[in-house]
Amino acid sequence: MRKFLELLYTSSGVLAGVFLILIAVLSLLQIGGRVLGFDAYSFDDFAGFCMAASSFLGLAHTYRRNEHIRVSMLVDRLGIGKRRVLEGLCLTASTLLIGYFAWFAGDTVLTSYQINDVSQGLVAVPLWLPQTGMALGLVIMAIAMLDDLIIVLARGIPSYVVAEQSKKIAMSENI
Repeated sequence: MRKFLELLYTSSGVLAGVFLILIAVLSLLQIGGRVLGFDAYSFDDFAGFCMAASSFLGLAHTYRRNEHIRVSMLVDRLGIGKRRVLEGLCLTASTLLIGYFAWFAGDTVLTSYQINDVSQGLVAVPLWLPQTGMALGLVIMAIAMLDDLIIVLARGIPSYVVAEQSKKIAMSENI
């Protein structure tokens, strides 16, 4: 199960990177189109869709590597027992909030599909397509949060602490 979850988080991060590359390609094509007199209709719309997909699909990958901004001044000063309780409470609240957001993002995708909602640009894109990246990214983030919550409840070390410790070790080896 652990290998599957790590593959899920990594795949999500890779997809986020692919969408970043697509943003660059679309931007370059639009710039080149202007220079060559080619009208690149709706390329900015597609770049915006790619940006949303990249942002949301990158959430879990970034979280698992402790790259999100975390304010840990209070947690770092607590003993192990109190820290575990506070982390458990924070992970519970975060999992519930992200899960709630993921649920409604999924509902938005389904509703857009059912009513055949399309974008308002020159190229009418069914909105469920770009919304799927957001919903999928949120579902994977909720899984990552639940994963760490279960680890903390089982008295293990959450991914963000493991990543932080790995960075400190790497930095001390480079000095």
